[in-house]
Amino acid sequence: MKKLFGRVLIVIPIIVIQICWFALIFYLLRDLAEILMIVLQILAILFSLYIISKREEGTYKILWLIIIMSLPIFGALLYLFVGNKGSGRKLLKKIKPVTEGLKGTLPENDEIINEIAGKNKRIAQSLNTITANTGFPVYAGDDIKYYPLGEDMFEDMCKELEKAEHFVFIEYFIIKTGTFWDTMVDILAKRVESGVDVRVMYDDLGCITSYSHSDVVQLEKKGIKCIPFNPFFSIKTQLNNRDHRKIMVIDGRVAFSGGVNIADEYINLTHPFGKWKDIGFRINGEAVKNYTYMFMEFWNAFDTKNPISKDRISEYKYTKPEKYNGYILPYYDNPLEGDPTSNIFFTEVLSFATDYVYFYTPYLMLGDTLYDAFIMAAKRGVDVRLILPGIPDKKLVYRISRSYYRPLLEAGVKIYEYTPGFVHAKAFVADDHLCGIGTVNLDYRSLFLHYECFSVFYDTSVAADVKKDIENTINESRVVIFKDTNRNIFSAIFDGVLRILAPLL
Repeated sequence: MKKLFGRVLIVIPIIVIQICWFALIFYLLRDLAEILMIVLQILAILFSLYIISKREEGTYKILWLIIIMSLPIFGALLYLFVGNKGSGRKLLKKIKPVTEGLKGTLPENDEIINEIAGKNKRIAQSLNTITANTGFPVYAGDDIKYYPLGEDMFEDMCKELEKAEHFVFIEYFIIKTGTFWDTMVDILAKRVESGVDVRVMYDDLGCITSYSHSDVVQLEKKGIKCIPFNPFFSIKTQLNNRDHRKIMVIDGRVAFSGGVNIADEYINLTHPFGKWKDIGFRINGEAVKNYTYMFMEFWNAFDTKNPISKDRISEYKYTKPEKYNGYILPYYDNPLEGDPTSNIFFTEVLSFATDYVYFYTPYLMLGDTLYDAFIMAAKRGVDVRLILPGIPDKKLVYRISRSYYRPLLEAGVKIYEYTPGFVHAKAFVADDHLCGIGTVNLDYRSLFLHYECFSVFYDTSVAADVKKDIENTINESRVVIFKDTNRNIFSAIFDGVLRILAPLL
């Protein structure tokens, strides 16, 4: 609360000044009020036509049409401010030049794609599409380790950090002081003394209650470079586009990712919502290059004074194993350019699965396309299962998630709620050979608004690990039945309103 109060003291006056400035402009133009009203109403109609013609999720369109038609002036301005991809152009302006400068640093993947096509042409097509949309190639898999709990991953993270010789890159949505972070900082400070380049990046809004400028100062005193992503100091159009990624790269030889943020609840040292069920993974090998690239791209966009040399991407010399462990494609979603990669890929996985698809997700707020994909897969006989929290961290979001249950159950989707506590894991596994782990929740923010990272594994050992873990979690979960979805008319109306507002939550 102290950190939040300190931020409020800084941010609120700036926001008040912004509001007063807008109010002054409207006051000075009061004599033109009638003309402005007509102009803005015409613009609202044009905005509505523009939204209808856009290639976007239907539910997202409906939300903005309702807002604009109900409140033409306010709705049109709000859409301009936060509703379209153009609202994040300032972020793109920072990131795009860095992206251009890094072109050619990642290898081509035609040979790997052709290998996969020889085994499964349909999966090869999907992976190749991800590469085309994001620029990240597929690699031959090497050593991959799956962590069914955050505390298991924490132990290995510390061991690997102690081995760091050249650089450590850390990027997380949430960093919170406590045993988890303090232990890592102690290790990092010692590595800095040995000449290791240590850099930390955190999402400013994600850490608004847990990490502040004073914490950054303390890190810098230890020689650790630290910057926030998309700092929150005023009302900005790119406020919605947060860095929800979780990345740790050490020397370019090993990378950690998954759902685990750096806070004590993620390793079950504190228990705000019962047992915290989260997962992660560690990879070694050439695929680490993609994670090095991800961090470098964002860091160089936000810290132009201390840029990272692009040579870091190829600095570590890999020794390819005689027999590799399947294939891996690490990528990140860019909400401001191109198609929603993960949303499309999950839809495709549900469409080409033949036996089963299991998903972990803490939140369930689906767009029409993905919602229909779950229903159609179950209807054609695929064993579709969803594992969600039994104890919610956000009650309103939990209520919206449950509003999706009944049509899914009617189609044959099996839904489980983890009774010991909160599921924060984000993963899927399908047909024993394909799985994915990362930071992507099945909600609007993850699928359409946030920067997210995800790794797809094909024909690797980790698919069996994820499947076994999900089956073990199901044994600790409650099966959701039709009776659990019964609602009266007022609850149904309230849930309908919440569903429309879901993209904003």
